[in-house]
Amino acid sequence: MADFSYGSIYLSGWLTPRTLVTFSCAHLSISANHIFNLKCTKMKERISFKEVPQEPVAALLLISKYLKKSGLEDGLRELIEYRVSQINGCAFCLDMHHKDAIHHGETEQRLHSLPAWRECPWYSDRERAALAYTDSLTTHADADEPIFATLTSFFNNKEIADLTFAITLTNTWNRLNIAFRTTPGTYQVGQFG
Repeated sequence: MADFSYGSIYLSGWLTPRTLVTFSCAHLSISANHIFNLKCTKMKERISFKEVPQEPVAALLLISKYLKKSGLEDGLRELIEYRVSQINGCAFCLDMHHKDAIHHGETEQRLHSLPAWRECPWYSDRERAALAYTDSLTTHADADEPIFATLTSFFNNKEIADLTFAITLTNTWNRLNIAFRTTPGTYQVGQFG
């Protein structure tokens, strides 16, 4: 393959004195560092949900149905589900939860800035408590005492249980869709009931 380089620069850092970076129309390469391999491949579905045992899928869908009627407001539930999917990097679920959140009246600004929820002024204290709990359960499978104490000032025990089910269920769906390589972009609002 021909190299269409049009420039090189040196980056300095405290780990390495100088690293040569070569920019190319065809690729970006950094000498001796494979983390910058920017090759993008089209995802190919491994397993369709039509091929898996339907009993566990039906059980997960029943939990989803319960959560929609649990009393947690749709907007909060959608923020939580979208945030979990961001952390896990689930393409199918990001597409689905974005569409559902917009359908339930969420704004693009709040969805796009969700990774920076701590710094943005447009999330309520109640949402921040739920998002801190969401981040903690998704990244550490636990919540420390300060996070849980803050949560209890905004939510009762049933609501905390419902939040926990919403977070863990979304993590489960994320892992299934990532493992099966479910094709993103095809979801229609209300498709799963």
